[in-house]
Amino acid sequence: MAFNIKTFVRVGELVPGGVNGLTILIQRIALRYFSMELPYTIINLLLNSIPVYIGFRFIGKKFTLFSLIAILITGILTDLMPSFPVTYDPLLIAVFGGILNGVEMSLCFYVDATTGGTDFIAIYLSQKEGKDSFNTILVFNVVLLLISGSLFGYDKALYSIIFQYVSTQTLHVLYQNYQRQTLLIITTKANEISEKIHELTHHGATILNAEGAYAHEQKKFVYSVVSSSDVKKVMLAVKEIDPKAFINSLRSSEIAGRFYMKPKD
Repeated sequence: MAFNIKTFVRVGELVPGGVNGLTILIQRIALRYFSMELPYTIINLLLNSIPVYIGFRFIGKKFTLFSLIAILITGILTDLMPSFPVTYDPLLIAVFGGILNGVEMSLCFYVDATTGGTDFIAIYLSQKEGKDSFNTILVFNVVLLLISGSLFGYDKALYSIIFQYVSTQTLHVLYQNYQRQTLLIITTKANEISEKIHELTHHGATILNAEGAYAHEQKKFVYSVVSSSDVKKVMLAVKEIDPKAFINSLRSSEIAGRFYMKPKD
């Protein structure tokens, strides 16, 4: 993240969104209007105080501790690392900076940590509401971009929108724990498959009677909703149990009711 800030974000004068974007915006305002060069680390830690409290209170202590380590190291490296401009083309900066930003966020999420700021809020809402809530944070980012655009020009704000969009799409591809997938399985070994789903994902399943419209064979219909990150291993397990099973996987944009979420701690 520090490399991304010094290589793409600052060279392109972008606002990456979230608390990191607000930190960079405050630094630019202080430098342009007050001729003061403020350290990234101190501002970022102060702005992260409320999100860190949310993480500590509602998500998990270990998760929050790892996130604090990431926030602190990122801040120190950002203050100490020299700039590495690769290109000055604003579109290339927005696209490749956005990809790198999505990758770095995914790496943190995979080890049960976050890059701080609004990510804490997004994860808290995702766990509470049972759906991917990262797009909700875009409202905060829109306000941030409007402020940045009014102060430093809307061309940079528009390129920042591209940066954030690419970052969000990269994150959705690489990290799918808060996305849901509905599995519809036609099989003759429903009980074994249902037990395997529970063993692999801790999610239950519903078994219904089914009849084929062509051959009128009596089969079972297994219905289950799991995390998108678990779909591949479930499908492989189903094929091992019943090679003739028919599986249909559908994306579930929103669900209501009890859905198991692996605790962060």
